Amino acid sequence: MTVVSDAALGALATLQGVASNPDGYVQQWKVRTGGRVIGVLPMNFPREVVHAAGALPVLLQENREPDSLGRHLLAEFYCGYTRNLADSAAKGTLDIYDGFFLADQCTQLLGAVDVVRSAVPDAPVFLGPLPTSLTDDWARDQTRRTVRSFIAEMGLFAGSPITETALARSIALSNENRRLLRGLFAARRAGNAALSAPQVQALVKSSMVMDLAEHTVLLRRVLAGLGTVPRDGRIRIHLSGHLCHAPRPELLAVIEECGAVVVDDDLFTGSRYLSTDVAEGIDPVEALTGWYLERDATAPCPTRVKHEADWEDTLMAAVESSGAEGVIVLMARFCEPHMLYYPELRQRLNERGVPHLLIETEHEGLPVETVQTRVEALLERIRRSPSPRPIQEVTA
Repeated sequence: MTVVSDAALGALATLQGVASNPDGYVQQWKVRTGGRVIGVLPMNFPREVVHAAGALPVLLQENREPDSLGRHLLAEFYCGYTRNLADSAAKGTLDIYDGFFLADQCTQLLGAVDVVRSAVPDAPVFLGPLPTSLTDDWARDQTRRTVRSFIAEMGLFAGSPITETALARSIALSNENRRLLRGLFAARRAGNAALSAPQVQALVKSSMVMDLAEHTVLLRRVLAGLGTVPRDGRIRIHLSGHLCHAPRPELLAVIEECGAVVVDDDLFTGSRYLSTDVAEGIDPVEALTGWYLERDATAPCPTRVKHEADWEDTLMAAVESSGAEGVIVLMARFCEPHMLYYPELRQRLNERGVPHLLIETEHEGLPVETVQTRVEALLERIRRSPSPRPIQEVTA
């Protein structure tokens, strides 16, 4: 890392602290402001609606504690994020939230939300399912109705209707924050990454938790104080996957400690979350409707159907743009949409001769030595590959 100012170091440390302890930030924010906090479930609820109502939208994060009380509440074949969410609800960790909003129809996530509803009975839970088929004639009208229901329900929760002016301000602030982060990602793709992969993730993850105005101030300090590093001999890697939650920082650190540098990603706590701005200067309902429908074009997701947008095409375009020499796919165990779509990604990577590695992740983590051995094997294959490279793959 190359940092040229104490102010940047201090701001970075603050953001890393929030990313590692979101609940601590939420508790401090409530004491400091007296405001209410909404727990947002991934992946597509528009945080601007909560912000415009004067509440704090917090995208619920997987915590670091081993599951215990909640282990019997969901089946073992639920993904680690949803089982940990149920465990957090059972332990009372989610009691600091005043309500919950959900826009996605993942069956595992819905099961976890049922646990939340039971464990935190005084906090309202609002589900407004957004359409998963985005090219049907009815999709825009259905999305528009759902966005309006979000705004109406949030207004009822806040005690007063949300105005178009408030929504427009929240949209502009959210766009500014996304643009700043995308600038950092562009610098990383260019090869002069001044932050490690865990540090970059912390900047994104903290933006999912903090008051956006506060986060933007600190983010500007970090970006203003960053130096650049010359492109070196490390193997350039693209990280792909993890659609709902953050990979463990130690996993990201191991990948780079093996001699790689992460130059791009399509992770949820990465470029996927930042991919699409909300249009400004138009009716906010239409703007948020368009944002949802266009997200799949800029960052295709296997949970959505949009025939002109395919994840494998977007992945290959990103690999070519960044000059990535290999791809590491991070798949949360039992994530059914990713499991079903992965063979198509693998086929395209094989067709293009892009070396790649699948790492299946779990809430309890993975043995560092195992990950290190597998990543080192991938990097060695890349180093030994002629150009153009033959088709090769490191299997799970």
